[in-house]
Amino acid sequence: MSEGSDGPGTAAGSESKSTAGPQGAVSSQDEHAELERLRAEVRHLRDERASGPAAPARRGRWRAPVSAVLIVLGCVLAPVAVLGVWAANQVSNTDRYVANMAPLISEPPIQQAVSAKITDQITRQLDVQALTAQAADQLQSSHLTRLADLLKNFDGQIASGVNSAVGAAVARVVASPAIAATWVQVNRIAHAGLVRVLSGQGGGAVSVVNGEVVLQLGPLITEVKHQLSARGLTVVDKLPTVNSTFPLFAAPNLAKAQQGYRLIVTLRWVLPFLALALLALGVYAARRHRRALIGAALGLSASMLVLGIALTIARSIYLNSVPPSVLPPAAAAAAYDTLIRFVREGLRVLLVVGLVVAAGAFLTGPSVTAVRTRAGARAGIDWLRARGERAGVRTGPVGDWTGAHKTLLRAAAVAVAALVFVFWGHPTVAVVIWLVVVLLVVLGLIELIGGRSRPGPAGTAPHAAPQR
Repeated sequence: MSEGSDGPGTAAGSESKSTAGPQGAVSSQDEHAELERLRAEVRHLRDERASGPAAPARRGRWRAPVSAVLIVLGCVLAPVAVLGVWAANQVSNTDRYVANMAPLISEPPIQQAVSAKITDQITRQLDVQALTAQAADQLQSSHLTRLADLLKNFDGQIASGVNSAVGAAVARVVASPAIAATWVQVNRIAHAGLVRVLSGQGGGAVSVVNGEVVLQLGPLITEVKHQLSARGLTVVDKLPTVNSTFPLFAAPNLAKAQQGYRLIVTLRWVLPFLALALLALGVYAARRHRRALIGAALGLSASMLVLGIALTIARSIYLNSVPPSVLPPAAAAAAYDTLIRFVREGLRVLLVVGLVVAAGAFLTGPSVTAVRTRAGARAGIDWLRARGERAGVRTGPVGDWTGAHKTLLRAAAVAVAALVFVFWGHPTVAVVIWLVVVLLVVLGLIELIGGRSRPGPAGTAPHAAPQR
């Protein structure tokens, strides 16, 4: 039995060994082929990885220079747009022009210059020495020789005293609210004359005399005479109508200014939108939008800084070009500073806006500093939330809804702040700062209310994670 049983088993074992040989060889060949196929596939993937990014890089090389050119053009055009909007507002908006020029009469150098002009015109017409000589002749004819000689000997001192008294009275009148109101009326009327001058028509309360744009002082002199007569100096009532001018600024290149005025009025809406469009297209064309946005915002701030420097240089040139006999240096400086004060306010606002946008784009980026800053702010908000929760403060469904719509609420807050800034009549730096502060507070409240998921009801345990 043992031999019989061993025989078939041995035969089967030998048969299995004989058949295992060819199958093992086939399996080894298949493994080798599979290995070669995998190696070829790895080599192909490596080649694609090496050559794949190069093609898009070559195709996108134009984006960086085009973006840089667009952003530079937008930054160069931004100061021109600011000057254009300012000039258009000064010419086309009477209320804006009067608001700009009204504070000028409150400047002491301007008051002194206007008082000197009016006093000179009144004393010339009054001619105290001639009146003194006439009075002396009348006394002489009345046989009052000693009084007549006395008047003749002291006619210079009498004239000087009367002129000083007239000058002091005129100075007090010019500093009074009545003259301030008259100044506003004169400038309101002069606005139409300024438009005529720049449009080439001339005439009106503002005109060009000997290469200078001057303001007619006739209404102011009439008001001063009325005030002097009311104060007891009735001799001014006999004076004829006096017309004098007050130089506003020199206009040696008035023809060029008129051409520039017509061009600026035509492009006053095109320039700002074109500058913004160039900056936006530059950011859109860039491969790295965040970095391009930071560069555009900083470039806008830099262009406003350059405009401020240019205005300072122009101020020095203007003061050196005005002779002291025409306008005292202090009065010329006050006139220039008052005239361009809205330009300075506008460029300061845009400078701050550029810095705010650049800071916002940087702090929302992936840099180490930005990440740490956001982490610190989030940690502070989490600390406040934890303190509130320990005190029993819960946001409930409001917090859940805020957490679910956090991104939408952030975008809405930024959009509302931007719209408020755009539709604010004439925003100042203080307005920009307050908008930024309010926006940061709103964003902080959104994070505070909907930042972390709330625990479930009491007695319920969180679902256990499925084991793997």
